[in-house]
Amino acid sequence: MINRRTFSKYAGLSLLGSSMSGWLPRLAAEVQQSGTKTPRSCILLWMSGGPSQMETFDPKEGQENGGPTKAIETSVPGIRIAENLPKVATLMEHLAPIRSMSTKEGDHTRATYYMRTGYLPQGPIQYPAMGSFLGKALKKPECDLPSFIAVNPFRAFSPGAFGPGFLGPSWSPLVVASEMDQQQNVSFEVRNLKPADRLPAAQVDSRLSLLSTLEHSFLSERPDGPGHSHLQSYEQAVRMMKSEAVAAFDLEQEEASLRDAYGRNAFGQGCLLARRLVERGVSFVEVSLNGVDGLGGAGWDTHQDNFNAVKGLCGILDPAWATLMTDLKQRRLLENTLVVWMGEFGRTPKINENTGRDHWPGSWSTVLGGAGIKGGQVYGTTSDDGMEIKDGLLTVPNLMATICRALALNPESTNLSNIGRPIPLADHGSAAVESLLNS
Repeated sequence: MINRRTFSKYAGLSLLGSSMSGWLPRLAAEVQQSGTKTPRSCILLWMSGGPSQMETFDPKEGQENGGPTKAIETSVPGIRIAENLPKVATLMEHLAPIRSMSTKEGDHTRATYYMRTGYLPQGPIQYPAMGSFLGKALKKPECDLPSFIAVNPFRAFSPGAFGPGFLGPSWSPLVVASEMDQQQNVSFEVRNLKPADRLPAAQVDSRLSLLSTLEHSFLSERPDGPGHSHLQSYEQAVRMMKSEAVAAFDLEQEEASLRDAYGRNAFGQGCLLARRLVERGVSFVEVSLNGVDGLGGAGWDTHQDNFNAVKGLCGILDPAWATLMTDLKQRRLLENTLVVWMGEFGRTPKINENTGRDHWPGSWSTVLGGAGIKGGQVYGTTSDDGMEIKDGLLTVPNLMATICRALALNPESTNLSNIGRPIPLADHGSAAVESLLNS
């Protein structure tokens, strides 16, 4: 990180005639970032399969393509969203729906990879998921938990889109799966963190010390990247084993009424877990809504019976998301927590013969809210039939740049790839949407 003294030192180079026009703005941005008082966090609500924009944030009531879905008023006059999200509608002052997302990727695998990494899959470069590169950039040294935690991810479409890519195993997500007991209570547990009951603490510590000695001895002779990544992952696991932070996964510590408000289902309780994790310093948490009634998979891939399917999914999404935003706000966490809602693409404006909607990357919706975002506005508009973007077309790199800026990160900051090429957080030349940002 560049501090003010370093900035002054290099700024003095201009007196010697060196041109700074190209990198001075980036340097100033990093100085500004270093002065940020409270590091920010991000919660990604991932909608596997591609949610229909017309039944969520871009309804077309009265149009043939709109189907039976009605639009409702929100807490911000003039902004209307689909009737499926009544609770979210009451919090629109904190949210900024983007109705003009557009890509060329209508295949689940490529689209998922693109949206989650900011780059199309190509060549030998293994791009990291946004949870990995944002978690790394936002890492809080005092936090005993991993910087990236994924709750119930559905990775079948594009496994590479959920991993650390060229950043290495140290920045892999800690994957947490929900469990349900006979009383239908949802819980989360990180497996293999507790030592065997038969081993006394002193013996556990002795074994860990021996393993650490062997690891460091091995690395002294083979100082390669994979070895260091393995050691870092091992040390992170040991740190978790001994930390009280793992209590974040115990939802029984929460009031029953709050758990009810989130929804007694995997997604609702996952959103509650996300709040508990960012409260304890985790930088990036993603929670996936993959289906209804405990059914996994790509729940939003509504080629058939779209309207009933989306209504059921929104019945889970709406209370969980609304309660998450309210909970974060009441705990004074929302001002430093960015909440992102998105899937890999939208659904066709035209309704198919199965009363469904097919893949549609041309004009669809995502939503940003919380930290760094100027809520209470809609960005971009689509035509009356939803087939075209009328203004504000937003690309994936532009979205990534906006997310970075909202998190007080410089989108042009780079990580070194597996082939030695510097890769920026957002693709080269990507401009953030200034009107969506608070500063």
